[in-house]
Amino acid sequence: MIRAALLAAAAMLAVPASAATGQAATDYAPAPYVRFVNAEWTRDAVIYQINTRQFTREGTFSAAQAHLPRLAGMGVDILWLMPIHPIGEANRKGGLGSPYSVRDYRAVNPDLGTEADLRAFVDEAHRLGMKVILDWVANHSAWDNPLTASHPEWYAKTPEGAMMPPLGTDWSDVVAFDYSQPGLRRYMTESLVYWVREFGIDGYRADVAGFVPLDFWETARAEMEKVRPVFMLAEWEQRDLHQRAFDASYAWGWKNAMQRTAREGGAGAMRGYYAEQANTWPRAAYRMVYTDNHDQNAWDGVAAEIYGPAYPAAIALSFVGGGMPLIHNGQEADLDHQLAFFEKDEIAWKEGRHAGLLHKLIALKTEQRALWNGEHGAPMVEVPSSAPDQVYAFTRGAAGERVFAVFNLSGDPREIGFSQARHLGSYRDALTGEPAIFAAGTKLALPAWGFRIFAEDN
Repeated sequence: MIRAALLAAAAMLAVPASAATGQAATDYAPAPYVRFVNAEWTRDAVIYQINTRQFTREGTFSAAQAHLPRLAGMGVDILWLMPIHPIGEANRKGGLGSPYSVRDYRAVNPDLGTEADLRAFVDEAHRLGMKVILDWVANHSAWDNPLTASHPEWYAKTPEGAMMPPLGTDWSDVVAFDYSQPGLRRYMTESLVYWVREFGIDGYRADVAGFVPLDFWETARAEMEKVRPVFMLAEWEQRDLHQRAFDASYAWGWKNAMQRTAREGGAGAMRGYYAEQANTWPRAAYRMVYTDNHDQNAWDGVAAEIYGPAYPAAIALSFVGGGMPLIHNGQEADLDHQLAFFEKDEIAWKEGRHAGLLHKLIALKTEQRALWNGEHGAPMVEVPSSAPDQVYAFTRGAAGERVFAVFNLSGDPREIGFSQARHLGSYRDALTGEPAIFAAGTKLALPAWGFRIFAEDN
């Protein structure tokens, strides 16, 4: 609401200049960096990524639809479907190919189902209170996309005049577009609008968003907003994306800092990340934080090697620190290997050891306004502790509605004291419901890689 008011103020005519200074008072008013207002349903949202091919034995929208009540019960808000389009056959990688090699931007991959199946999936998700976004590959297409024949001028060329994969990549199964072409921009924008208008899609995750000119995304968002409010997630980490195009961007810096913390121990990396975020990024920008996604997933496999015993703390910090959390499909079922990208590799569903933690963290984020996304939540305020090199503690929210979190980011148990009164008050443990009172001198004992999250009584 603050940003909406600033936007309105920025649109007003300047007041008459001051006789003393010759300057209008509004010349010095802060202008909002982000120039659009997020859809209300994004403000406390948690994203859940679905690889439809691997999500069920059938690998279809219809089979995935059977999981929607379970996902709604978890409390997730936005379902991100990996690319749903037909996959190219020319220069295909593996037996099934990459879903990011798109042969037709206005069709559904028949391996996943029909258009009617997709509509039914979206309609049921909406009925259950969830939104659906599609993965969109704007930067490149399959070699055998009909556009390569009908509009070869829309593609980037080698010095010899041949179509080519994106520069600097090994993506041999795709060819890069040339966004200096107005016809390509119109086609791609109309394709984005098509799925929003005809299928009720609620937005997009933009693959390698930074490889595509920013003004294209800004124009495309404006056109989609004429149909309905959308949510846009950029697979990129750049502040300018947020001004007129994207609600959210990838927080690769968070992932890198958390992985460094898990390897080396200590609070410095995470403290540094959150300080950089507060100093250089607009609060209205949602930053997507995650431990697992389709490029890096599996608790017992890859994630165990990267995070080890720090994994539960990493999950918890992704929910209570600043950021918009992502859950990768199978994360709640202790996925025990990294999913194959070019072949069938079904997720084995079971009740995972972290499923309960995820349920509680999603509910906490929804209930506690201080934990909401971007400017809709509260800033993080560090609470200095007796072990600053190992412990990161902070509050979010005003007195009476605070969340107080303490993370021991080390492999040794700690008894922690606090040197400031920023957290004093009466709380309940947000994960167990037990009461907790913090007065001057109150200490907290945490095991190695342990954490506690408290919600203030009001």
